[in-house]
Amino acid sequence: MTGPVMDRPRRLFSRLYVRACPGMEAEGMAELRRELLADLSGEVVEVGAGNGMNFGHYPRAVKLVVAVEPEPYLRDRAVRAAVDASVLVRVERGTAERLPLPDASVDVAVLCLVLCSIQDRAAAIDELRRVVRPGGELRFLEHTVAVTAGLRRVQWVADATVWPLLAGGCHTAVDALATITAGGFTVTSLRTLRFPDRRLTLPTTPHVLGRAAAPPP
Repeated sequence: MTGPVMDRPRRLFSRLYVRACPGMEAEGMAELRRELLADLSGEVVEVGAGNGMNFGHYPRAVKLVVAVEPEPYLRDRAVRAAVDASVLVRVERGTAERLPLPDASVDVAVLCLVLCSIQDRAAAIDELRRVVRPGGELRFLEHTVAVTAGLRRVQWVADATVWPLLAGGCHTAVDALATITAGGFTVTSLRTLRFPDRRLTLPTTPHVLGRAAAPPP
């Protein structure tokens, strides 16, 4: 898809996120990233790559990771992280709704903690369907809408008030699976989990981790 590409700066959130990352990794996110990216090979697009926390977990069978990030501060951090990655990483300016890639150009797409903050999720999944080759795969690790009615109400209130303002546009009640399947991808593997796995449940605690097959041509 051609056309203008816009940055989406989140100046406060981006800096807070970078500071929070070491604690998240120590609390179990590093293990979840490894599970998300296990056994990958070929060419990959990672949408909303942030500051590059996934880069160190890509298997050596991956030939290239095209890491797309619209937030300038995080993108700069990702460029630095790419230098130390064990695979070739090319960091690109772009948005999920307008990926800087040709049609059917990658084997795998990766979504990691990003669907919640994408402005047009349907358009983003359409873009993934466009750039992933037939027979390709989508890997995802996302927080998602709660199963219980009580926590769903908490998520709705959070989304309607301060949460998106404080968390870089994040919306906690996004149904990640419904978004992915509505775009034509077929879920082939799924695990539900809590992160962080503490007694205190947050609006972002419910997560899904899985794989989905790209639609046929």
